[in-house]
Amino acid sequence: MRIVSCTHDRHAEPILAIFNDAILNSTALYDYKPRTKESMTAWFETKAKGKFPAIGIESDSGELMGFGSYGTFRAFPAYKYTVEHSVYVDARFRGHGVGKRLLQEIITTAQRQDYHVLVGAIDASNAVSIRLHESLGFTPCGTIRQAGFKFNRWLDLVFYQLILSTPAEPWDG
Repeated sequence: MRIVSCTHDRHAEPILAIFNDAILNSTALYDYKPRTKESMTAWFETKAKGKFPAIGIESDSGELMGFGSYGTFRAFPAYKYTVEHSVYVDARFRGHGVGKRLLQEIITTAQRQDYHVLVGAIDASNAVSIRLHESLGFTPCGTIRQAGFKFNRWLDLVFYQLILSTPAEPWDG
């Protein structure tokens, strides 16, 4: 396994496949309809504009095993040190430590970029993701009951956070 910086040309198609699998087969994403190829252009542009990473893990043969990123938590200036992250692993590679390695890289990158809080929004029934976050020091910080409705049932959304030691000198404004 090797960490890579995802690019549109190389990774848009496998990222799209992972997103769409999550949409169609899980509550990891509260979307109903699969995303389009065109949506990946906007996704990569948003990451570039915000200087947010798109981190991937490739197998020795070059297959994208999973990816993670983060982005704006809330669009108000005082939240500038907080980002919301996400991690997705191709179903074929789950249970091999890919998610943990991606989340570790997200933490390291967020520290390098001087963020202070990482927030994860996780479907309350996703015990695997909850255990992963807890194993890396994330703590629960809230639940929104019945926040979503998918697969003919109400979904609870739990928030987990990790407070980082960065930045050394935060500033207002």
